[in-house]
Amino acid sequence: MKLRGYVHKFGDNIDTDVIIPARYLDTTAAAELAAHCMEGLVADFAGRVQPGDVIVAGANFGCGSSREHAPLAIKASGISCVIAESFARIFFRNAINIGLPVLICPQARKEAEGGHEIEVDLAKGEIRNLTRERVYQAAPFPPFLQEIISAGGLIEYTKKRLAS
Repeated sequence: MKLRGYVHKFGDNIDTDVIIPARYLDTTAAAELAAHCMEGLVADFAGRVQPGDVIVAGANFGCGSSREHAPLAIKASGISCVIAESFARIFFRNAINIGLPVLICPQARKEAEGGHEIEVDLAKGEIRNLTRERVYQAAPFPPFLQEIISAGGLIEYTKKRLAS
């Protein structure tokens, strides 16, 4: 699976309260969550994101609470992938569970800037910075995780498996 979009860059310790403020947790409606994604850092983030865009961030992305709302807000906003130096463990798993690819790649974090065009090959773990003409390597997604992401998350994957 290949993904392509433009970078939205963030720093270290982006917590789930920043990703989706607690005052919006009374809904699980993806569109409503997306409308408020990252608004504490970039007020018009939801209006800037184009389908396929990528978040590139620093260490400990998704720290804080274990709410699934955070990766859901990111995915619903149009972000196709999050690349970070490191992730909070529960955020990482929640992202996979809802079908949002997350890759660990410190080199991409160091070199990619907001507005750079990125192409990601999940099967190879290859991140191409098309703007800088550089290639970064992350761990490739194993086939079963690619299946979960392609299905749209763990629930959809399980439904398909049970149906067959």
